[in-house]
Amino acid sequence: MPANDVQDTKPVILTCAQPTGKLTLGNYLGAVRNWSEMLEQNDCYFGIVDLHAITTPSHPATLRQNVYDCVAQYIACGLDPEKCHQFVQSHVIGHTELAWVLTCITPIGELQRMTQFKDKVAKLGFKSTESTDEDLKFTHDGARPQASINAGLLCYPVLMAADILLYNADLVPVGEDQRQHLELCRDLAQRFNHQYSETFSIPKGFVPQTGAKIMSLADPRRKMSKSDENERATLYILDEPNQIKKKISAAVTDSGSEIKAGSDKPGIANLLSIHSSLSGQSTDELEEHFQGKGYGVLKSELTELISENLHPVRDKYRELIKDKAYLKSVLTQGASAAQKRANKILGKVYRKVGFPDRERNT
Repeated sequence: MPANDVQDTKPVILTCAQPTGKLTLGNYLGAVRNWSEMLEQNDCYFGIVDLHAITTPSHPATLRQNVYDCVAQYIACGLDPEKCHQFVQSHVIGHTELAWVLTCITPIGELQRMTQFKDKVAKLGFKSTESTDEDLKFTHDGARPQASINAGLLCYPVLMAADILLYNADLVPVGEDQRQHLELCRDLAQRFNHQYSETFSIPKGFVPQTGAKIMSLADPRRKMSKSDENERATLYILDEPNQIKKKISAAVTDSGSEIKAGSDKPGIANLLSIHSSLSGQSTDELEEHFQGKGYGVLKSELTELISENLHPVRDKYRELIKDKAYLKSVLTQGASAAQKRANKILGKVYRKVGFPDRERNT
């Protein structure tokens, strides 16, 4: 059944991600692969959130290309457009409209205290202090030259809440670092419902258990990230076999020679976690399998396993990225389905806050 014909009886799942170029192995194992397993039983919407991407400086041509790279990788990883809706955030006007309504019921102090906002501000070199009115105050002492805190960075979580509530999503796959944003979304939904009457479903978040957090190959105490300056710290799903071999060979291990997971062996635990996620074997089974063998054997087997699993993904991506007309059609169909659902929610919201009725194109 084509995705556009999915009935409303299925639970609605929404997930969004910024178009930041190549997906990491952590993205694939912790998120995207799990998304593909949800398609049969749920009405799934996958948003490529380009509006969020411009809260930090980006080159227009790069951002545009990253959108196509992102959807091509999603499809290559198993997100069948016939079974789900993939769309670009800026193509569905309801996101910004609902975000403004929600902004008007959001105290600024709640936004200033968001952990990710404070982290991003700190990376720019700004210092924050608590004031007597419980709002945060930021000083320029030590800030980078010409650095500034834009309003988009502050209001980012409200737009994220609008992304979710616009579709009345039942479930939202989230990473551990996004839980606070989901809680704000739930608070805003409840606040609006209390102020204007029942309108939004209260979304629930879930974190995939298997492979939910793949760590850096260079520092296994940190999450694998595409922003890591060490090029050998991160595996990408489009990496060639020789790149995979170099990165796994250079992966940090631990003192001793025993292949066993544990808090005192984070490097080995990380490699075993990757192996387990790809092979389906439990950590206990892998520890038994590698008993008496050295780290070199583990790395060699893991390199081959990763290469085998990513080979079809790379081939499919190369085929798709050459067909931009097809990718555009996928995004157009996805945006049409998303806009149709968004209009239902937005119409209710506008009536309840007192805006005059208007005709909405589907």
